[in-house]
Amino acid sequence: MINEAVKRNVWQRFVREGVLDAARLQKRIEESWYMCQKKGVNPYDGKGRAILTPEQLQNRLEKNVRLTSIAAPIMDKVVASIHQANTMVLLIDKEGYILAARGPDPTLKRASEINFVEGSKWTEEVVGTNAVGTTLRTGEAITVVGTEHYSVASQHFSCSAAPIHASDGSLLGVLDMTSALADSRHEHMLAAVCAAAYAIEQQWAAMEKMDEQSLILSASFYRQHSAPMATATASGSVIWMNDVMKEQCPVTIPFSLSALSKSTWKQEVMRDILDESSAYRVGRLIQFSPVKRAPSVSGLINTFRYSGVVGTSESFQQVLWQAERVAKTNAAVHIYGETGTGKEILARAIHENSHRQNGPFIAVNCGAISASLMESELFGYEGGAFTGANRNGYQGKIRDADGGTLFLDEIGDIPEQMQISLLRVLQEQEVMPVGASKPIPVNIRIITATHRHLMELVNARKMREDLFYRIYVFPIQLPPLRERLGDMDRFIADYKKRTSWNGILPDSILQAFQHHPFPGNFRELFNVLDRIRILYGDHVPADLSAADCLLSFTQEKEKQWTGRQEMERNELIQALKDAKGHAPTAAKQLGIPRSTFYRKLKQYEMN
Repeated sequence: MINEAVKRNVWQRFVREGVLDAARLQKRIEESWYMCQKKGVNPYDGKGRAILTPEQLQNRLEKNVRLTSIAAPIMDKVVASIHQANTMVLLIDKEGYILAARGPDPTLKRASEINFVEGSKWTEEVVGTNAVGTTLRTGEAITVVGTEHYSVASQHFSCSAAPIHASDGSLLGVLDMTSALADSRHEHMLAAVCAAAYAIEQQWAAMEKMDEQSLILSASFYRQHSAPMATATASGSVIWMNDVMKEQCPVTIPFSLSALSKSTWKQEVMRDILDESSAYRVGRLIQFSPVKRAPSVSGLINTFRYSGVVGTSESFQQVLWQAERVAKTNAAVHIYGETGTGKEILARAIHENSHRQNGPFIAVNCGAISASLMESELFGYEGGAFTGANRNGYQGKIRDADGGTLFLDEIGDIPEQMQISLLRVLQEQEVMPVGASKPIPVNIRIITATHRHLMELVNARKMREDLFYRIYVFPIQLPPLRERLGDMDRFIADYKKRTSWNGILPDSILQAFQHHPFPGNFRELFNVLDRIRILYGDHVPADLSAADCLLSFTQEKEKQWTGRQEMERNELIQALKDAKGHAPTAAKQLGIPRSTFYRKLKQYEMN
């Protein structure tokens, strides 16, 4: 741990000369100092200057009545459990205003000398680097000790803060513990404040579940109402629709109310639904009236540009109906469906029909990038950030998509540490390249896709719940090919047009297609057609049997690998090709032991 005298020298040199010895500071402190300098924060002041009037504070308390009612008893327990008379606990709202402060009078009095009091705004922009403000900006728990504070007013304190999130990942506020001693890190404070913040989150989540039950119960009377109606939570998540609304808006629940275009739906709040004990608004009952009815297939083709085959399938028309509406918004879209159903084609169509259509569309297959390379590939890096890095740096896929759309396929394959970084991009619209000291603002829309059920990944703790709620704002499910077999003639005609193929398939093949399950969906269909075109050209034998086309794709169908497994398998195949089939040479070329090479051959069924 770097002692206080050394940090004070680092601080003095920075504020006087603008030179920073970054090796002496936490990364987040370094970022914050640069930001404070850029914003013109006075390092020799730092007292609270933005303080609410009593009336304004009361209004803010009423707005946050549920948060304060949940937090108050937990804060009291924390204060009672702390045996140091110099520590206080504070609750701050998401905009940085102190809602409540608990602690011994001497400490509260000392804090009041710098206006660290209820009603004061305690953000980095107002008072410089501090645990509350830095947590608000980064969404991460942090401890700030002594001279790590940018402004002198707070340098006699040690502070630990942790964010408080709702179930959907949105920020509710911050819990802070502050000690009037600045000569030690007080490591117990960070653990204590994180545990207390978690307890608040758990109680908030439990009350949200009760709210949802109350909302659905209150709305059930309107189930057969003649007008389209829905209930939305206080955070704007639609959790119930009556039968008429379901017919006119075939969207999977839950979804964000903001995803319904106001140019399509007129919304009228029928009544607020309140928590009787606190008068907190838990949600709203909303009546909708469509500005325009769902278009016919021909009308949809004219208004929504889609490069694939629309066809006549009702389930796919609903997909395009949803895509047309969400394309007009900035809502995050998650596309899910079986492998080979055309998720990237739909994602590109949403981009091309949005106001971002002139911006870039950047597609990334998260399953095909190794974990070690994913951070630099997505977030970029500064020149010389690590051994082997390009000396000019690399801006990464996220910055490549600035002003447009970033499509993350197989989002479930992103490692947890990358999930945290991606969450920050979604929350703050800024990216921190590897080795950088300052975040870079970006303006992107995120579309994700997977063939897996994301909620199962959340339950298995392979995906963060807060990230799930950020990317699952507007889910769209793509139907498999077996549910669109009525349009098989159109799919084949489209394939012929794209490949300039004039072959005519015999009726036996077309009939076989109608009964084949196509587990590989369009990818499997096009593989079959590729094989026929390559083998027979434009002269397909009239007696060609279905077994000649389909058996090798069904009975001998290759095992489905993940993106990373497929990449590794292809590396083995290429190495064997380069070594002309000689396994020891191929193993040497890959730099792995011969025993490992043979084990991988067996793993990927390449014996």
